[in-house]
Amino acid sequence: MIIVHHLNHSRSQRVLWLLEELGVPYDLKHYARDAKTMLAPPELRRVHPLGKSPVVTDGDDTLAESGAIVEALLDRYDDGQLRPAAGTSERLRFTYFFHYAEGSVMLPLLLKLVFDRKKTGPVPFFIRPIARAISSKVKAAFISPQLETHFGFIEAELGKSTWFTGEQFTAADIQMSFPLEAATGRAGIGRPTHPHIFDFIARIESRPAYQRALKKGGPSIALSVR
Repeated sequence: MIIVHHLNHSRSQRVLWLLEELGVPYDLKHYARDAKTMLAPPELRRVHPLGKSPVVTDGDDTLAESGAIVEALLDRYDDGQLRPAAGTSERLRFTYFFHYAEGSVMLPLLLKLVFDRKKTGPVPFFIRPIARAISSKVKAAFISPQLETHFGFIEAELGKSTWFTGEQFTAADIQMSFPLEAATGRAGIGRPTHPHIFDFIARIESRPAYQRALKKGGPSIALSVR
């Protein structure tokens, strides 16, 4: 039996959604973030040494890292419905966006989160102006331009087809859901300039499997801040 070790407001929501799309039975074990630090509880280290989420146990195997988990579950349980056939152009697009979700696009999002916290978090008063100035300069010089470039690219790609690989919904769309929900919730990505991204999010949130995963796992990162 598959066990999903699920942390609230985390990437593990995508694993629940994937399993719901595949129709594969699983057990769900909930973990809650520390209310002050927002870090995962130490109990997760008993499952995997890094103490991160998502973590999935499937029989004798313990799987970590979102992309690795999704890929392993597709290898074991997918009959072709969530991954295009090998050797096709759709498969190439699938592979690209599958890895792009946790690669290029997540870096500026994480940096924005870190520098936003440095700017607004508790800092000794005598260095507060310096910390805020550094944060503002880094965001203006690097983070904001990178976000604009990535989400301009994503907006254009979603203007070409219904889903990231074409007209077939795939696990690449599940992977891409996290950075897009995070961006619309916390990175200032708005509907007027990115209508295709918001239409994509509306499509995924209307899927029955997404709704079932949401009911079992709790609000996604974007729904918690909209």
